Amino acid sequence: MRYPQGGGLSADRRVFREHIRMDAAAMFVAGQGNDVIAKQLRVSVCSVQRWRRAWEH
Repeated sequence: MRYPQGGGLSADRRVFREHIRMDAAAMFVAGQGNDVIAKQLRVSVCSVQRWRRAWEH
């Protein structure tokens, strides 16, 4: 099932998630590994891998 734009999240929650992605990007720049980032941000390694691929392109 696909969700409408925003995945059914409130505007506040979307902003919160975007902040987490920006924190991950700063960690990419710092050279931290996916597993370290995932643990620190309390997200899955798969999410971090997906964000890193998007960040690299």
